[in-house]
Amino acid sequence: MLFNSIDFAIFLPIVFGLYWLFSKNLKAQNAILLIASYFFYGWWDWRFLSLIVFSSIIDYFVGLGMLTSSSTKKRKLLLLTSIFVNLGFLGFFKYYNFFLDNFVSAFSFFGQEITSQGLNIILPVGISFYTFQTLSYSIDVYKRKLEPTKDIISFLSFVSFFPQLVAGPIERATNLLPQFHKKRTFDYSNATDGMRQILWGLFKKVVVADNVAPIVNEVFSNYQEYNGITLMLIAVLFAFQIYGDFSGYSDIAIGTARLFGFSLMQNFAFPYFSRDIAEFWRRWHISLSTWFRDYVYIPLGGSVGSNFLKIRNIFIIFIVSGFWHGANWTFIIWGAINALLFLPIMLLNKNRVNTSVVAKGKILPNVKEILMIGFTFLMTVIAWIFFRADNVNIAFSILAKIFSYSLFTLPQIIPAKQIIFILILVILEWINREKLHGLELVSQIKQLPIRWLFYFVLIIIIIKYGGSKEEFIYFQF
Repeated sequence: MLFNSIDFAIFLPIVFGLYWLFSKNLKAQNAILLIASYFFYGWWDWRFLSLIVFSSIIDYFVGLGMLTSSSTKKRKLLLLTSIFVNLGFLGFFKYYNFFLDNFVSAFSFFGQEITSQGLNIILPVGISFYTFQTLSYSIDVYKRKLEPTKDIISFLSFVSFFPQLVAGPIERATNLLPQFHKKRTFDYSNATDGMRQILWGLFKKVVVADNVAPIVNEVFSNYQEYNGITLMLIAVLFAFQIYGDFSGYSDIAIGTARLFGFSLMQNFAFPYFSRDIAEFWRRWHISLSTWFRDYVYIPLGGSVGSNFLKIRNIFIIFIVSGFWHGANWTFIIWGAINALLFLPIMLLNKNRVNTSVVAKGKILPNVKEILMIGFTFLMTVIAWIFFRADNVNIAFSILAKIFSYSLFTLPQIIPAKQIIFILILVILEWINREKLHGLELVSQIKQLPIRWLFYFVLIIIIIKYGGSKEEFIYFQF
Protein backbone atom coordinates (compact mmCIF):
# COMPACT_ATOMS: atom_id res chain seq x y z
CA MET A 1 0.00 0.00 0.00
CA LEU A 2 1.48 3.31 -1.07
CA PHE A 3 1.34 6.41 1.12
CA ASN A 4 0.40 8.42 -1.98
CA SER A 5 -2.63 6.27 -2.85
CA ILE A 6 -6.39 6.43 -2.33
CA ASP A 7 -6.11 3.09 -0.52
CA PHE A 8 -3.94 4.62 2.19
CA ALA A 9 -6.15 7.72 2.39
CA ILE A 10 -9.02 5.37 3.33
CA PHE A 11 -6.94 3.01 5.47
CA LEU A 12 -5.34 5.64 7.74
CA PRO A 13 -8.51 7.33 9.11
CA ILE A 14 -10.12 3.93 9.81
CA VAL A 15 -7.10 2.70 11.78
CA PHE A 16 -6.75 6.07 13.52
CA GLY A 17 -10.40 6.01 14.64
CA LEU A 18 -10.31 2.42 15.89
CA TYR A 19 -6.99 2.98 17.63
CA TRP A 20 -8.09 5.99 19.68
CA LEU A 21 -11.48 4.39 20.37
CA PHE A 22 -9.51 2.05 22.67
CA SER A 23 -7.38 4.82 24.19
CA LYS A 24 -7.76 3.32 27.68
CA ASN A 25 -6.72 -0.19 26.62
CA LEU A 26 -3.03 -0.43 25.71
CA LYS A 27 -3.17 -4.11 24.71
CA ALA A 28 -6.11 -3.45 22.38
CA GLN A 29 -4.26 -0.52 20.78
CA ASN A 30 -1.18 -2.68 20.17
CA ALA A 31 -3.34 -5.45 18.72
CA ILE A 32 -5.05 -2.97 16.37
CA LEU A 33 -1.66 -1.69 15.20
CA LEU A 34 -0.43 -5.25 14.64
CA ILE A 35 -3.48 -6.22 12.57
CA ALA A 36 -3.33 -2.94 10.65
CA SER A 37 0.40 -3.38 9.98
CA TYR A 38 -0.01 -6.91 8.65
CA PHE A 39 -2.93 -5.76 6.51
CA PHE A 40 -0.83 -2.83 5.23
CA TYR A 41 2.06 -5.14 4.33
CA GLY A 42 -0.16 -7.89 2.96
CA TRP A 43 -1.86 -5.41 0.63
CA TRP A 44 1.33 -5.62 -1.46
CA ASP A 45 1.66 -9.43 -1.37
CA TRP A 46 0.16 -11.63 1.34
CA ARG A 47 2.62 -14.45 0.60
CA PHE A 48 5.52 -12.57 2.15
CA LEU A 49 3.77 -11.96 5.45
CA SER A 50 5.08 -15.36 6.51
CA LEU A 51 8.66 -14.05 6.27
CA ILE A 52 8.17 -11.12 8.58
CA VAL A 53 6.11 -13.23 11.02
CA PHE A 54 8.70 -16.04 11.08
CA SER A 55 11.62 -13.61 11.50
CA SER A 56 9.81 -11.79 14.29
CA ILE A 57 8.94 -14.99 16.19
CA ILE A 58 12.53 -16.25 15.94
CA ASP A 59 13.87 -13.02 17.43
CA TYR A 60 11.18 -12.94 20.10
CA PHE A 61 12.20 -16.38 21.37
CA VAL A 62 15.88 -15.52 20.96
CA GLY A 63 15.29 -12.61 23.34
CA LEU A 64 13.47 -14.85 25.84
CA GLY A 65 16.27 -17.38 25.61
CA MET A 66 18.84 -14.72 26.46
CA LEU A 67 16.67 -13.57 29.36
CA THR A 68 16.67 -17.00 31.01
CA SER A 69 20.29 -17.91 30.23
CA SER A 70 23.41 -16.72 32.01
CA SER A 71 25.72 -18.81 29.81
CA THR A 72 27.79 -16.60 27.51
CA LYS A 73 28.16 -19.47 25.06
CA LYS A 74 24.40 -20.06 24.85
CA ARG A 75 23.66 -16.35 24.54
CA LYS A 76 26.15 -16.07 21.70
CA LEU A 77 24.60 -19.10 19.98
CA LEU A 78 21.16 -17.49 20.24
CA LEU A 79 22.51 -14.24 18.78
CA LEU A 80 24.13 -16.14 15.89
CA THR A 81 20.79 -17.89 15.26
CA SER A 82 19.07 -14.51 14.91
CA ILE A 83 21.81 -13.18 12.62
CA PHE A 84 21.84 -16.35 10.50
CA VAL A 85 18.05 -16.43 10.03
CA ASN A 86 17.64 -12.73 9.29
CA LEU A 87 20.67 -12.26 7.07
CA GLY A 88 19.97 -15.66 5.48
CA PHE A 89 16.56 -14.48 4.29
CA LEU A 90 18.00 -11.15 3.17
CA GLY A 91 20.90 -12.82 1.38
CA PHE A 92 18.73 -15.30 -0.48
CA PHE A 93 16.02 -12.93 -1.67
CA LYS A 94 18.28 -9.99 -2.42
CA TYR A 95 21.69 -11.36 -3.37
CA TYR A 96 21.34 -14.97 -4.58
CA ASN A 97 21.32 -14.14 -8.31
CA PHE A 98 24.03 -11.48 -7.90
CA PHE A 99 26.48 -13.93 -6.35
CA LEU A 100 25.53 -16.65 -8.83
CA ASP A 101 26.10 -14.39 -11.85
CA ASN A 102 29.45 -13.16 -10.53
CA PHE A 103 30.52 -16.72 -9.71
CA VAL A 104 29.83 -17.73 -13.31
CA SER A 105 31.60 -14.62 -14.63
CA ALA A 106 34.68 -15.39 -12.53
CA PHE A 107 35.00 -18.86 -14.05
CA SER A 108 34.44 -17.47 -17.53
CA PHE A 109 37.27 -14.97 -16.97
CA PHE A 110 39.67 -17.88 -16.39
CA GLY A 111 38.45 -19.72 -19.46
CA GLN A 112 36.10 -22.15 -17.73
CA GLU A 113 32.60 -21.93 -19.13
CA ILE A 114 29.90 -23.13 -16.75
CA THR A 115 26.15 -22.87 -17.06
CA SER A 116 23.78 -21.87 -14.31
CA GLN A 117 20.12 -21.16 -13.89
CA GLY A 118 19.17 -18.10 -11.88
CA LEU A 119 15.97 -18.03 -9.89
CA ASN A 120 13.05 -15.74 -10.61
CA ILE A 121 13.07 -14.26 -7.12
CA ILE A 122 10.68 -11.51 -6.06
CA LEU A 123 12.31 -9.19 -3.51
CA PRO A 124 9.97 -8.84 -0.51
CA VAL A 125 9.31 -5.14 -0.05
CA GLY A 126 10.96 -3.68 3.04
CA ILE A 127 13.04 -6.76 3.88
CA SER A 128 16.25 -4.74 4.23
CA PHE A 129 14.54 -2.41 6.68
CA TYR A 130 12.68 -4.77 9.01
CA THR A 131 15.63 -7.21 9.00
CA PHE A 132 17.92 -4.55 10.43
CA GLN A 133 15.24 -3.37 12.84
CA THR A 134 14.70 -6.78 14.39
CA LEU A 135 18.45 -7.47 14.39
CA SER A 136 18.95 -4.36 16.53
CA TYR A 137 16.71 -6.03 19.13
CA SER A 138 18.73 -9.26 19.26
CA ILE A 139 22.07 -7.45 19.36
CA ASP A 140 21.01 -4.97 22.05
CA VAL A 141 19.53 -7.74 24.20
CA TYR A 142 22.77 -9.71 23.81
CA LYS A 143 24.79 -6.64 24.85
CA ARG A 144 22.40 -6.17 27.80
CA LYS A 145 21.42 -2.71 26.58
CA LEU A 146 17.77 -3.76 26.49
CA GLU A 147 15.58 -5.96 28.64
CA PRO A 148 13.88 -8.55 26.37
CA THR A 149 10.10 -8.28 26.23
CA LYS A 150 7.69 -11.05 27.21
CA ASP A 151 4.80 -9.31 25.42
CA ILE A 152 4.69 -10.95 21.99
CA ILE A 153 2.01 -8.58 20.64
CA SER A 154 4.15 -5.56 21.49
CA PHE A 155 7.19 -7.16 19.92
CA LEU A 156 5.39 -8.16 16.70
CA SER A 157 3.93 -4.65 16.51
CA PHE A 158 7.40 -3.13 16.96
CA VAL A 159 8.83 -5.12 14.04
CA SER A 160 5.88 -4.52 11.71
CA PHE A 161 4.81 -0.98 12.71
CA PHE A 162 3.20 0.09 9.44
CA PRO A 163 4.28 3.76 9.15
CA GLN A 164 7.96 2.81 8.86
CA LEU A 165 7.73 -0.87 7.93
CA VAL A 166 8.77 -0.85 4.28
CA ALA A 167 11.23 2.06 4.00
CA GLY A 168 12.20 3.18 7.46
CA PRO A 169 13.35 4.94 9.47
CA ILE A 170 15.11 1.79 10.72
CA GLU A 171 14.15 2.12 14.36
CA ARG A 172 16.24 0.82 17.24
CA ALA A 173 14.51 -1.52 19.63
CA THR A 174 15.80 0.64 22.50
CA ASN A 175 13.76 3.60 21.17
CA LEU A 176 10.61 2.17 19.62
CA LEU A 177 9.85 -1.03 21.55
CA PRO A 178 9.44 0.66 24.97
CA GLN A 179 6.85 2.98 23.42
CA PHE A 180 4.59 -0.06 22.87
CA HIS A 181 4.71 -0.74 26.61
CA LYS A 182 3.66 2.74 27.70
CA LYS A 183 0.20 4.27 27.79
CA ARG A 184 -0.25 6.72 24.91
CA THR A 185 -2.52 9.73 25.06
CA PHE A 186 -3.65 11.85 22.15
CA ASP A 187 -1.66 15.08 21.87
CA TYR A 188 -3.40 17.60 19.61
CA SER A 189 -0.36 19.80 18.95
CA ASN A 190 1.84 16.79 18.20
CA ALA A 191 -0.80 15.34 15.88
CA THR A 192 -1.33 18.60 13.98
CA ASP A 193 2.40 18.99 13.45
CA GLY A 194 2.43 15.36 12.35
CA MET A 195 -0.17 16.29 9.73
CA ARG A 196 2.05 19.17 8.57
CA GLN A 197 4.95 16.74 8.24
CA ILE A 198 2.78 14.33 6.23
CA LEU A 199 1.74 17.21 3.96
CA TRP A 200 5.37 18.19 3.42
CA GLY A 201 6.33 14.60 2.72
CA LEU A 202 3.59 14.32 0.11
CA PHE A 203 4.78 17.51 -1.58
CA LYS A 204 8.34 16.21 -1.79
CA LYS A 205 7.19 12.83 -3.10
CA VAL A 206 4.34 13.48 -5.54
CA VAL A 207 5.20 17.02 -6.67
CA VAL A 208 9.01 17.03 -6.69
CA ALA A 209 10.13 13.39 -7.05
CA ASP A 210 7.30 12.07 -9.24
CA ASN A 211 7.48 15.01 -11.66
CA VAL A 212 11.24 14.67 -11.99
CA ALA A 213 11.16 10.86 -12.40
CA PRO A 214 9.91 10.63 -16.02
CA ILE A 215 12.58 13.06 -17.28
CA VAL A 216 15.35 11.30 -15.36
CA ASN A 217 14.19 7.89 -16.58
CA GLU A 218 14.04 9.07 -20.19
CA VAL A 219 17.52 10.60 -20.20
CA PHE A 220 19.23 7.76 -18.33
CA SER A 221 17.61 5.25 -20.72
CA ASN A 222 18.83 7.19 -23.78
CA TYR A 223 21.94 8.90 -22.42
CA GLN A 224 23.76 8.52 -25.77
CA GLU A 225 21.44 11.13 -27.31
CA TYR A 226 22.23 13.89 -24.81
CA ASN A 227 25.17 16.25 -24.35
CA GLY A 228 27.24 16.76 -21.20
CA ILE A 229 25.38 19.76 -19.81
CA THR A 230 22.03 17.97 -20.17
CA LEU A 231 23.35 14.87 -18.43
CA MET A 232 24.74 17.03 -15.62
CA LEU A 233 21.39 18.78 -15.25
CA ILE A 234 19.58 15.45 -15.12
CA ALA A 235 22.05 14.15 -12.53
CA VAL A 236 21.17 17.16 -10.37
CA LEU A 237 17.47 16.46 -10.93
CA PHE A 238 18.00 12.86 -9.84
CA ALA A 239 19.66 14.09 -6.65
CA PHE A 240 16.45 15.93 -5.83
CA GLN A 241 14.29 13.05 -7.05
CA ILE A 242 15.85 10.55 -4.67
CA TYR A 243 15.86 13.09 -1.85
CA GLY A 244 12.23 14.07 -2.41
CA ASP A 245 11.22 10.43 -2.76
CA PHE A 246 13.04 8.98 0.25
CA SER A 247 12.90 11.88 2.68
CA GLY A 248 9.29 12.38 1.62
CA TYR A 249 8.53 8.80 2.68
CA SER A 250 10.32 9.37 5.99
CA ASP A 251 8.34 12.56 6.65
CA ILE A 252 5.05 10.77 5.97
CA ALA A 253 6.13 7.83 8.16
CA ILE A 254 7.23 10.03 11.07
CA GLY A 255 4.14 12.24 10.79
CA THR A 256 1.83 9.21 10.67
CA ALA A 257 3.49 7.68 13.73
CA ARG A 258 2.93 10.96 15.60
CA LEU A 259 -0.81 10.62 14.95
CA PHE A 260 -0.69 7.43 17.02
CA GLY A 261 1.44 8.89 19.80
CA PHE A 262 4.78 7.43 18.68
CA SER A 263 8.07 9.24 18.20
CA LEU A 264 10.33 7.98 15.40
CA MET A 265 13.88 9.17 14.86
CA GLN A 266 14.64 11.91 12.34
CA ASN A 267 15.89 10.23 9.17
CA PHE A 268 16.92 13.29 7.12
CA ALA A 269 18.23 16.60 8.47
CA PHE A 270 18.39 18.75 5.32
CA PRO A 271 21.48 16.92 3.93
CA TYR A 272 21.95 19.09 0.82
CA PHE A 273 22.91 22.00 3.09
CA SER A 274 25.96 20.03 4.29
CA ARG A 275 29.40 21.65 4.15
CA ASP A 276 31.39 18.42 3.80
CA ILE A 277 30.74 14.75 3.09
CA ALA A 278 30.99 13.81 6.78
CA GLU A 279 28.20 16.23 7.61
CA PHE A 280 26.20 14.89 4.66
CA TRP A 281 26.31 11.38 6.09
CA ARG A 282 25.23 12.64 9.49
CA ARG A 283 22.17 14.12 7.80
CA TRP A 284 21.30 11.56 5.08
CA HIS A 285 19.42 8.33 5.93
CA ILE A 286 20.42 8.82 9.55
CA SER A 287 18.80 5.60 10.76
CA LEU A 288 20.91 3.46 8.41
CA SER A 289 24.20 5.34 8.80
CA THR A 290 23.95 5.23 12.61
CA TRP A 291 22.96 1.53 12.45
CA PHE A 292 26.12 0.69 10.53
CA ARG A 293 28.13 2.96 12.81
CA ASP A 294 26.96 1.27 16.01
CA TYR A 295 26.73 -2.36 14.87
CA VAL A 296 29.55 -2.58 12.31
CA TYR A 297 31.95 0.40 12.36
CA ILE A 298 32.51 0.70 16.13
CA PRO A 299 32.85 -3.09 16.68
CA LEU A 300 35.53 -3.06 13.95
CA GLY A 301 37.45 -0.45 15.93
CA GLY A 302 35.95 2.70 14.46
CA SER A 303 38.41 5.54 14.09
CA VAL A 304 40.74 4.19 16.77
CA GLY A 305 44.09 2.68 15.83
CA SER A 306 46.48 3.03 12.93
CA ASN A 307 45.66 4.87 9.72
CA PHE A 308 45.50 1.50 7.95
CA LEU A 309 42.75 0.31 10.29
CA LYS A 310 40.89 3.60 9.97
CA ILE A 311 41.00 3.39 6.16
CA ARG A 312 39.95 -0.27 6.24
CA ASN A 313 36.99 0.45 8.51
CA ILE A 314 35.81 3.40 6.42
CA PHE A 315 35.88 1.36 3.21
CA ILE A 316 34.10 -1.55 4.88
CA ILE A 317 31.33 0.62 6.26
CA PHE A 318 30.68 2.51 3.02
CA ILE A 319 30.95 -0.50 0.72
CA VAL A 320 28.66 -2.56 2.95
CA SER A 321 26.26 0.38 3.02
CA GLY A 322 26.35 0.52 -0.77
CA PHE A 323 25.78 -3.23 -1.05
CA TRP A 324 22.83 -2.95 1.37
CA HIS A 325 21.12 -0.79 -1.25
CA GLY A 326 21.16 -3.40 -3.96
CA ALA A 327 22.81 -6.36 -5.66
CA ASN A 328 24.65 -4.37 -8.29
CA TRP A 329 28.26 -3.25 -8.69
CA THR A 330 26.98 0.30 -9.19
CA PHE A 331 25.98 0.47 -5.52
CA ILE A 332 29.32 -0.92 -4.39
CA ILE A 333 31.19 1.70 -6.44
CA TRP A 334 28.84 4.39 -5.12
CA GLY A 335 29.81 3.34 -1.60
CA ALA A 336 33.52 3.30 -2.49
CA ILE A 337 33.29 6.83 -3.94
CA ASN A 338 31.78 8.10 -0.72
CA ALA A 339 34.55 6.36 1.23
CA LEU A 340 37.16 8.12 -0.91
CA LEU A 341 35.45 11.47 -0.32
CA PHE A 342 35.25 10.81 3.41
CA LEU A 343 38.82 9.60 3.96
CA PRO A 344 40.73 12.92 3.66
CA ILE A 345 38.36 14.58 6.12
CA MET A 346 38.75 11.76 8.63
CA LEU A 347 42.55 11.44 8.29
CA LEU A 348 42.89 15.19 8.86
CA ASN A 349 40.54 14.95 11.87
CA LYS A 350 38.10 17.37 10.20
CA ASN A 351 35.11 15.02 10.17
CA ARG A 352 33.51 16.61 13.26
CA VAL A 353 34.07 20.25 12.31
CA ASN A 354 30.64 20.99 10.83
CA THR A 355 28.26 19.58 13.41
CA SER A 356 25.94 22.56 13.87
CA VAL A 357 23.30 23.86 11.47
CA VAL A 358 24.82 25.93 8.68
CA ALA A 359 24.39 29.71 9.10
CA LYS A 360 22.55 29.15 12.36
CA GLY A 361 20.47 32.16 13.31
CA LYS A 362 21.25 33.90 10.03
CA ILE A 363 19.19 34.49 6.92
CA LEU A 364 21.89 33.49 4.42
CA PRO A 365 25.22 31.62 4.54
CA ASN A 366 28.51 33.40 3.92
CA VAL A 367 30.55 32.96 0.74
CA LYS A 368 32.75 30.24 2.25
CA GLU A 369 29.71 28.24 3.36
CA ILE A 370 28.10 28.59 -0.07
CA LEU A 371 31.25 27.27 -1.75
CA MET A 372 31.48 24.37 0.71
CA ILE A 373 27.82 23.46 0.26
CA GLY A 374 28.17 23.70 -3.52
CA PHE A 375 31.27 21.48 -3.64
CA THR A 376 29.75 18.86 -1.33
CA PHE A 377 26.55 18.81 -3.39
CA LEU A 378 28.54 18.46 -6.64
CA MET A 379 30.50 15.48 -5.27
CA THR A 380 27.27 13.91 -4.07
CA VAL A 381 25.65 14.37 -7.50
CA ILE A 382 28.58 12.69 -9.25
CA ALA A 383 28.33 9.73 -6.87
CA TRP A 384 24.55 9.55 -7.46
CA ILE A 385 25.22 8.83 -11.15
CA PHE A 386 26.54 5.39 -10.17
CA PHE A 387 23.57 4.89 -7.85
CA ARG A 388 21.10 5.59 -10.64
CA ALA A 389 22.83 3.98 -13.66
CA ASP A 390 21.79 0.46 -14.64
CA ASN A 391 25.38 -0.70 -14.80
CA VAL A 392 28.93 0.53 -14.30
CA ASN A 393 29.65 1.02 -18.04
CA ILE A 394 26.67 3.36 -18.41
CA ALA A 395 27.78 5.38 -15.37
CA PHE A 396 31.28 5.87 -16.77
CA SER A 397 29.87 6.73 -20.21
CA ILE A 398 27.67 9.43 -18.66
CA LEU A 399 30.62 10.83 -16.70
CA ALA A 400 32.77 10.86 -19.85
CA LYS A 401 30.13 12.98 -21.60
CA ILE A 402 29.77 15.30 -18.61
CA PHE A 403 33.51 15.92 -18.45
CA SER A 404 33.75 16.82 -22.12
CA TYR A 405 33.43 20.01 -24.17
CA SER A 406 29.68 19.45 -24.42
CA LEU A 407 29.44 20.47 -20.77
CA PHE A 408 29.85 24.05 -22.02
CA THR A 409 26.96 23.94 -24.51
CA LEU A 410 23.25 24.61 -24.05
CA PRO A 411 21.06 21.95 -22.41
CA GLN A 412 18.76 20.00 -24.69
CA ILE A 413 16.09 19.89 -21.99
CA ILE A 414 14.95 22.73 -19.71
CA PRO A 415 12.46 21.25 -17.21
CA ALA A 416 11.11 24.60 -15.99
CA LYS A 417 8.20 23.24 -13.95
CA GLN A 418 10.39 20.75 -12.12
CA ILE A 419 13.00 23.40 -11.35
CA ILE A 420 10.32 25.64 -9.83
CA PHE A 421 9.15 22.79 -7.58
CA ILE A 422 12.74 22.14 -6.49
CA LEU A 423 13.23 25.82 -5.70
CA ILE A 424 10.11 25.79 -3.50
CA LEU A 425 11.50 22.75 -1.69
CA VAL A 426 14.94 24.34 -1.18
CA ILE A 427 13.54 27.68 0.03
CA LEU A 428 11.13 26.15 2.55
CA GLU A 429 13.73 23.72 3.85
CA TRP A 430 16.32 26.47 4.17
CA ILE A 431 13.88 28.52 6.24
CA ASN A 432 13.15 25.48 8.43
CA ARG A 433 16.67 24.01 8.50
CA GLU A 434 16.90 24.39 12.30
CA LYS A 435 13.63 22.47 12.69
CA LEU A 436 12.58 18.86 12.09
CA HIS A 437 10.77 19.30 8.77
CA GLY A 438 10.09 21.85 6.05
CA LEU A 439 6.71 23.11 7.31
CA GLU A 440 7.33 23.31 11.04
CA LEU A 441 7.56 27.11 11.16
CA VAL A 442 4.19 27.46 9.42
CA SER A 443 2.61 26.81 12.83
CA GLN A 444 4.04 30.14 14.01
CA ILE A 445 1.96 32.13 11.53
CA LYS A 446 -0.46 33.77 13.96
CA GLN A 447 -3.09 34.75 11.41
CA LEU A 448 -5.25 31.62 11.04
CA PRO A 449 -6.64 32.54 7.58
CA ILE A 450 -3.10 32.98 6.19
CA ARG A 451 -1.98 29.69 7.70
CA TRP A 452 -4.94 27.82 6.25
CA LEU A 453 -4.46 29.55 2.89
CA PHE A 454 -0.90 28.23 2.83
CA TYR A 455 -2.13 24.68 3.49
CA PHE A 456 -4.87 25.04 0.88
CA VAL A 457 -2.42 26.21 -1.81
CA LEU A 458 -0.02 23.36 -1.01
CA ILE A 459 -2.84 20.80 -1.18
CA ILE A 460 -4.00 22.21 -4.53
CA ILE A 461 -0.44 21.96 -5.88
CA ILE A 462 -0.23 18.35 -4.68
CA ILE A 463 -3.57 17.47 -6.33
CA LYS A 464 -2.95 19.38 -9.56
CA TYR A 465 0.70 18.53 -10.11
CA GLY A 466 0.86 15.15 -8.44
CA GLY A 467 3.20 13.26 -10.76
CA SER A 468 3.14 9.81 -12.27
CA LYS A 469 2.38 8.00 -8.97
CA GLU A 470 5.74 6.26 -8.97
CA GLU A 471 6.51 3.67 -6.30
CA PHE A 472 8.91 4.88 -3.66
CA ILE A 473 12.49 4.29 -4.86
CA TYR A 474 13.56 2.64 -1.64
CA PHE A 475 10.86 -0.04 -1.95
CA GLN A 476 13.33 -1.87 -4.21
CA PHE A 477 15.93 -1.97 -1.44
